[in-house]
Amino acid sequence: MRILLKALLFFSLPFFISAQQKLDFDFDYAQFGYDSSSNYVEFYYSFGQKGLAQIQTDSSILLEGILDIEIADTSIHTAIINREWRINHEIKDTSDMNKSLVGIISFILPIGEYVCNISGRNFTDSTVSRTYKESIKVEPFIGSSLSISNIQIASKILQDSPNKSSVFYKNSFEVIPLPTSIFGENLPVLFHYFELYNLQNINIDFPLKLNTLVYNSRGDIFYNKSKSITKNIDSRVEVGTIAINKFPTDSYTLTISLIDSIRNYGVSSSKKFYVLNPSVKINDSIYSQITNIFATHFGAMAEEELDDLFKKSKYIATQQEIEQYSSLTGKEGKQKFLYSFWNARDIEPSTVRNEFYLEYLKRIEVSNQQFAALGKKGWETDRGRIFLKYGEPSEIERFPNQIDSKPYEVWRYNEIEGGVIFVFADLTNFSDYQLIHSTARGELRDDNWERRIRSI
Repeated sequence: MRILLKALLFFSLPFFISAQQKLDFDFDYAQFGYDSSSNYVEFYYSFGQKGLAQIQTDSSILLEGILDIEIADTSIHTAIINREWRINHEIKDTSDMNKSLVGIISFILPIGEYVCNISGRNFTDSTVSRTYKESIKVEPFIGSSLSISNIQIASKILQDSPNKSSVFYKNSFEVIPLPTSIFGENLPVLFHYFELYNLQNINIDFPLKLNTLVYNSRGDIFYNKSKSITKNIDSRVEVGTIAINKFPTDSYTLTISLIDSIRNYGVSSSKKFYVLNPSVKINDSIYSQITNIFATHFGAMAEEELDDLFKKSKYIATQQEIEQYSSLTGKEGKQKFLYSFWNARDIEPSTVRNEFYLEYLKRIEVSNQQFAALGKKGWETDRGRIFLKYGEPSEIERFPNQIDSKPYEVWRYNEIEGGVIFVFADLTNFSDYQLIHSTARGELRDDNWERRIRSI
């Protein structure tokens, strides 16, 4: 196993919370692509200086603490990393006590599931401490499919930084982490950093769409921005800023999605952060973004209708979007989520109509008419799912009455990934055609599928 330990470096940040007897210690992490079997995992931490041991010298005050990190591989129930670091920092006088010390340590972790225990403590008084326990699943970003890294929340990002020796330096940026993920009057701008991978594995000429949204705890949209991403390189770095000075005190979720509207495929990454803005009053007029004709379509739906629509939309949703919708309660949040969900997939945002949404509704109708079987609606069947996700096939070969095999169909999509096929077979003889093989990425593949349909 390769483990890269970066040298410790500290960066002063203002506190948002008044000093306490207990140690102010915070932790965060983000994963980035390393190779096809590993990810590069960065651990960010911060110590509140008032909770550290203080040693008075002739001209300064020496602050000391301990950082402990233990990482256990759940498959072997064994700690693969178990280390501690002694933290030293010198200040001239107590006026610097209201700042925090920020550092970073990085590891290269192979694919797997891990349990991490991270703790910070006072060097001379171990009772002044704080511990975090985090489960981390490493699934390599670098591979054959479009992917997006975790989002790193930062207090500052310096582009083309000359300080290349900084441990916060990567890909020409100096990214200062914010382990607390708390913004407010002292930090009115949220900086974020993430990476995109495997862009050239998509065999289409159209650009991808990158959407950046911020939701509050009620599911209301506070920020919405989109741009096109070209595929002239296989991986790229993205950074951004969001002014949060007008955000009221609340918890928020930053969601970044990369959408391939031609293949009806997307990936996304989400990150939670917090805002403390006591001077900003909640104004419901902020929530009035959804005013166009398309939005009123969702505004007229009952909650049951919204849930039914999203069930039918799951085939083109990312896992993060599915989890986010599942966490919503109440009609208003679901209406706004679905507005944002379909707005992000609008291939012609300059028009009033959302052409892709209307096309998807037509696909649902066609699926129900043509693919219903065994009490299942057409969109619930395998053929219905593929039809909704990829649209009308370029060609369909039907084999309903073969002497030596069960009925089956071969669907061809010539414009996807250089050409892919889907094979459906009626294994039960009740016209319920099940997907038994495909050459599309992420779909069931069985190169010996013909053996499954032999009838003699």
